[in-house]
Amino acid sequence: MSYDKSLKDMDDIKYVEEAEEAVATDAERMAAEKALVRKVDLYLLPCVWIMYLLSYMDRTNIGNAKVAGMTDDLVMDSNQYSITLVVFFITYVLFEVPSNLILSRTKPSIFLSTIMFLWGAVTCCMALIKTYEHLIALRTLVGVFEAGFAPGILLMLSSWYKKHEQSKRFAVYISAAVLSGAFGGIIAGAITGGMEGTAGLRGWRWLFIIEGAATCVWALVAFFLLPDYPANTKRLSEQERELAVSRLEDDQGHGQTEETAHISSIQALTQSVRSWKVWIMIAGYMVIVGSSTLSYFYPTLVAGLGYSAVKAQFMVVPIYAVAFVCVGVTGYFGDKYPKVRGLIISGWLVVSLTCAIVICVVYGYSARYALLVIMAAGLWSTNGCALSYAASTFGDMPRETRAVSLALVNALGNLAQIYGAYLFPEKDQPKYLLGFGVIAGMCAFGVFVYALAHILFRKYIRT
Repeated sequence: MSYDKSLKDMDDIKYVEEAEEAVATDAERMAAEKALVRKVDLYLLPCVWIMYLLSYMDRTNIGNAKVAGMTDDLVMDSNQYSITLVVFFITYVLFEVPSNLILSRTKPSIFLSTIMFLWGAVTCCMALIKTYEHLIALRTLVGVFEAGFAPGILLMLSSWYKKHEQSKRFAVYISAAVLSGAFGGIIAGAITGGMEGTAGLRGWRWLFIIEGAATCVWALVAFFLLPDYPANTKRLSEQERELAVSRLEDDQGHGQTEETAHISSIQALTQSVRSWKVWIMIAGYMVIVGSSTLSYFYPTLVAGLGYSAVKAQFMVVPIYAVAFVCVGVTGYFGDKYPKVRGLIISGWLVVSLTCAIVICVVYGYSARYALLVIMAAGLWSTNGCALSYAASTFGDMPRETRAVSLALVNALGNLAQIYGAYLFPEKDQPKYLLGFGVIAGMCAFGVFVYALAHILFRKYIRT
């Protein structure tokens, strides 16, 4: 009995030692993962944030240039100006999928910084235009080069972070557009007003030069800051690269190394368009982007509420400020409760839907302004969460298929910008019942789509 008891005690001691060793190993791995994520955040997020800020300003500064006299100098009518907006989105949508396929096979630090430098250079060249035709040609090129940026960043973020880490990072990404909307007009006004006549150039020409040059400079910085993919980046040590790959393999079911075979572009496209979950994400994101074209009309809508043109510009800032806070909060809860992202999006869309309906029946200036603030916060908050939802849903796909799928979501979603630009015609002021009515309908459809996605994804796939 004594001998058997001794053996049992030895087995117990060995079991305890193995358990303690396993706990220590797990603790070491968790600490290493946290350190790795912090390092990736430091390299990736600030760089991406500034890139998106400059991207958003470069695509929208044509509106500021118009206010500063560009259309008068080029003798353009309103129809011609609308065409300059549309040609950007045509090439932007057409080149997203090809660009992401290229990115999936190249190094992001080279590809993304290169296209950024190119669209910045083209923006600078817009200061030299003499005719409407010149403007059309250059806006078309800006669309070609910017096409690869947004879907490329989506692919980058989904390639580095686990599913429950993505919402906060997408919130950081989207916040750049929110702040650009809040202060882009003020910055543009300072440039066009302060530089008017300098060196014999109109202020709107200086706007293109300064913002385009800033883009080119940051593109050079991004080349040295941006990490590539976990398996091949030079920003990490070999041990860190192995950990980056293995943690994603544990989270998504596979990890892509340098030895992983690439599938062809046709295979990637075929797999993507045959996936039902891709089309659900496309339908949902089209609703969000289409409704979010409301942001183009913030100054117009605020002015229509009884504010002067100058005050209307400043009254737009609180709209973006509230949206900025809500985007961050939504990103936090999206990662804390990743399995209910679809319901979070649906909830925000219900808020925006309610505001859109009430705006159609309430015409008091203060009440309408408050509703507009809440409605905008809901729409901006759904944007980043929808992107992280799509990225985590596509996490088990091969990199090339994921690249195509994310590009399709972003590209087809942005098609909504074309028809969304016609939702608030001047003849409908000050009530704008058509615009708010259409947005209410789209939000209602979005509530259904994301609630359905929540049910189907919980049942059939791991998100």
